[in-house]
Amino acid sequence: MTITPIAKDSAKENLKETRAGFGQGIYEFAKKNPKAVLLTADLAGSMRIKKYLAEFSERFFNCGVAEANMIGVAAGMTIGGRIPFTTTFANFSTGRVYDQIRQSVAYSDKNVKICASHAGLSLGEDGATHQILEDMGMMRMLPHMTVVVPCDYTQTRLATLAVGDMKGPVYLRFGRPKMPDFTLEDQNFEIGKAQLLREGSDVSIIACGHMVWMAIEAADELAGRGISAEVINMHTIKPLDEEAIVKSLQKTGCVVTAEEHQRNGGLGDAVAQVCARHLPSPQEFVAVDDSFGESGPPADLLAKYGLDRAHIVAASESVIKRKGV
Repeated sequence: MTITPIAKDSAKENLKETRAGFGQGIYEFAKKNPKAVLLTADLAGSMRIKKYLAEFSERFFNCGVAEANMIGVAAGMTIGGRIPFTTTFANFSTGRVYDQIRQSVAYSDKNVKICASHAGLSLGEDGATHQILEDMGMMRMLPHMTVVVPCDYTQTRLATLAVGDMKGPVYLRFGRPKMPDFTLEDQNFEIGKAQLLREGSDVSIIACGHMVWMAIEAADELAGRGISAEVINMHTIKPLDEEAIVKSLQKTGCVVTAEEHQRNGGLGDAVAQVCARHLPSPQEFVAVDDSFGESGPPADLLAKYGLDRAHIVAASESVIKRKGV
């Protein structure tokens, strides 16, 4: 695993929505692959797909507020060789239609790409009913399902292209707010292969989605305290890059996982399984602690529920103290 360069210095001024990265990615994929089709559950505006609609309206299907039907339609389209991408909020993409995904997509191993926006607490003011925090766990437990959680606009664009090229069902998770766009367009993005963003020797910080930027900022603060933190962008939750985890822990001896998700069932649990099987190590979990969210500005919610730089720093200092105990 080699270091993946990032454009950190300009990232704070370069804010973009990850959902817009999906919109650009699906447009580019449709241009190169005429088998691509796009379905939505009456949320075309929120999914940032104007460019796609302008050029490929004949390959667009608005299924209305009928998400279960959308999944069934998408599964059926694969039989004719189409590559369907379904789009709506993450809560409606998974929680509302889990039975249809399990039976019609995963069990049947259909080539459906479930693309979900507005995931996690950073959805913000829409509140707890829409802030799904269980979806990564739900989807990674399904046989045949690949789970991808890119970290910024650029990586979401590349992830959209990558999941279109692969065969099989995929859950692609991204968000609503504008976040720093810090990864480079020429990055080596490969499904199932983690990216090492910073080398370190004292603690491994493994993050996904919006929390990757938080992990980078936390590593900067830790460096000022004399702590060397290794930062890994685990953009693919399933299949998990177990080799990258073990290799990092062999250097640092402890790990912090950071995710915009429940503590149960997500990235942290996946990493803990690797540790238990291959290299038992102290671990701290930066995640929502078995609760629902609430309405509020995204940054305030992330801080309140322990998903920010300060909590990653505190978790890192705590887990380091557990080494050798």
